[in-house]
Amino acid sequence: MNGFFEHQYLSYKKNHIKNLLALAKADGFVHEKEQQMLYKIGKRYGLKDRQVKELMDSNEKFSVNVPDNFHDQMNVLYDLMLMVWADGVVEKKEIAFCEALVKKFGLKKEIVKWLLHEVFEKGRTPRADEWEELKIEAKQSFAR
Repeated sequence: MNGFFEHQYLSYKKNHIKNLLALAKADGFVHEKEQQMLYKIGKRYGLKDRQVKELMDSNEKFSVNVPDNFHDQMNVLYDLMLMVWADGVVEKKEIAFCEALVKKFGLKKEIVKWLLHEVFEKGRTPRADEWEELKIEAKQSFAR
């Protein structure tokens, strides 16, 4: 039996995947490589493939869930950048989605260009220790 906190953490993980799905659907089509990335990220968060598939198959209109702290917001942005680069094509709708999201996070929209063109340039993924340093830089440069 799951306790309250286990249920709440499961909801947090599913909301994270829903945010990524909202981005994937921004251009009207979820590319196969984006689907693969969703499963990979879901697995990293301890979700079973069937849980990710249920979310992907849902006709639910996903609204963006805004994490309540900067650390979690940046982790959402990290995974969003993985999704943006998953199919090797950065679409204008994906950029617009990310810019709208960072506005909801209370960050300057310039963080999206910085992440896309400097941090995740051509789909390069920062190492974990590098990401922690980049979060500090982002907070200093892009927080309002």
